[in-house]
Amino acid sequence: MKNRVKSFVLVAGIYILISASVALAADFSADMINRTKAGVFKGKIFVSKDKTRMETPEGITITRMDKKAVWIIMPKEKMYMEQAFDPGKAAATTEKVNGEIERKLLGQETIDGRKTDKYLVTYTQNRKKETMLQWIASGIGMPVKMAAEDNSWTVEYKNIKTGKQPDQLFEVPEGYEKFSAGMPSMKDMFKKFGR
Repeated sequence: MKNRVKSFVLVAGIYILISASVALAADFSADMINRTKAGVFKGKIFVSKDKTRMETPEGITITRMDKKAVWIIMPKEKMYMEQAFDPGKAAATTEKVNGEIERKLLGQETIDGRKTDKYLVTYTQNRKKETMLQWIASGIGMPVKMAAEDNSWTVEYKNIKTGKQPDQLFEVPEGYEKFSAGMPSMKDMFKKFGR
């Protein structure tokens, strides 16, 4: 079980990074595909204002920016881990990116059947200049795809359904035991995934 927990925590680190990227977006649910150096991860995302829930085969990650907390839930074990979360440490990608310096329109592309404006965004993170690509969907005004300019990571949302999400999706299920041994810090997870 210890190895399973460590594996899940590393995968959850990827999704914690993504959580800040959709914070404060319109309420929606979507299928999510995340490609990184560590592999391709598929899941489902639910967003309600400053709350996100990401479901993968490994487990569930709930980010509550209103509580500055992340809950990593392991349904098979009926356990969860909690960690403080500082949304300022991740590159937010709701139209405007945290630390954004410049945004340049590159053109238009169709992503998953939606017309989008493609941007090259330059921003600072940890005092370092970074760039990323962002595809903003017309009509819903949110990114449907984000990628590092060097293509080292991408996040894409498919089958987007806008609308209010049930509150219970963003809570730890009743009867789950809190577990904390061996969980890496947020700082370590950000380093591991190149953020």
